Amino acid sequence: MEEVVVADIGGTHARFAIATVENGHVISVAPPHIVNVAAHDTLASAWNNFREHLGRPSLPKHAALAVACPVHDDVLVMANNPWTIVRAELPAQLGVEDTLLLNDFEAVAYAVAHLDINHQPYLSGPDRPLPEEGTILTIGPGTGLGTAIIIRRQNETWVSGAEGGHIGFSPCDEFEDRLMARLRTLHGRVSAERVICGPGIIPICAQLAEDCGEANRILSDKQLWTLALEGHDRIATQGMARFCQALGSFAGDMALAHGATGIVIAGGLGKRLMDILPASDFGHRFVAKGRFETVMRKIPVRMIQHPEPGLFGAACALAMNLKARKQA
Repeated sequence: MEEVVVADIGGTHARFAIATVENGHVISVAPPHIVNVAAHDTLASAWNNFREHLGRPSLPKHAALAVACPVHDDVLVMANNPWTIVRAELPAQLGVEDTLLLNDFEAVAYAVAHLDINHQPYLSGPDRPLPEEGTILTIGPGTGLGTAIIIRRQNETWVSGAEGGHIGFSPCDEFEDRLMARLRTLHGRVSAERVICGPGIIPICAQLAEDCGEANRILSDKQLWTLALEGHDRIATQGMARFCQALGSFAGDMALAHGATGIVIAGGLGKRLMDILPASDFGHRFVAKGRFETVMRKIPVRMIQHPEPGLFGAACALAMNLKARKQA
């Protein structure tokens, strides 16, 4: 067994933990140390904060970093996080031998691939486990909107991160047409992530207020989500319902695009909406794909129930990577 460092770096928070791995498997992941991204100018600063929190002079020599951006370039720039990560500088900056970089939802997909049905509560569609063969799509609304795919073929599993949240937003009714027009005046091109993410509830509620002839309240997305989940505020509650519908439409579109045979909803908002989504119009919007509605009804849609799927998934990816290197 050996210790490794795993990190899940999003737009708002960065999570760090020590994991223990052996022979390609994750034995354990310690409780995370969570820092606010805004409180640190660089990844190295947050990393040192974690090291000081543990009271260690140094950290384990292998690390896996799950980051909220594509990871194919030598310099990583995150859409919702001011940090810039230069791949070649990481060993010196962090004091490690090597780092495995993966997209944050690629890490979640690794977690999905290694967790059983007890960690995957039912959302909609057929109530059965995720398929052993085919393509499984993971979608996660949070600060942004992440996507990743799992491909299972002949007892082999491949995971790939993606940036599906940045495809164009596709309105499905007159309300969403008006919402699209509102957002286009602000952003020009409107991606799905502009609507289906934590801050997306702000323009949704603003449009609902306008439609009702009410003054728009200047509230943060955190305040609106709190009101929505409490269920006492009409506009916020309707905004949450609209969010669930938009998420269902997006998930269905992505399922068609990838030929998915299973879907998993993850992300910070997925976790918060675990009791809301099954009773919402998510399922109706997911299958409402015209001539393909019969096909869509055959796809199981589940959620992920794990305290730290990004960290667990990063640990899974690193464990497999270290095993492959030893066997090479």
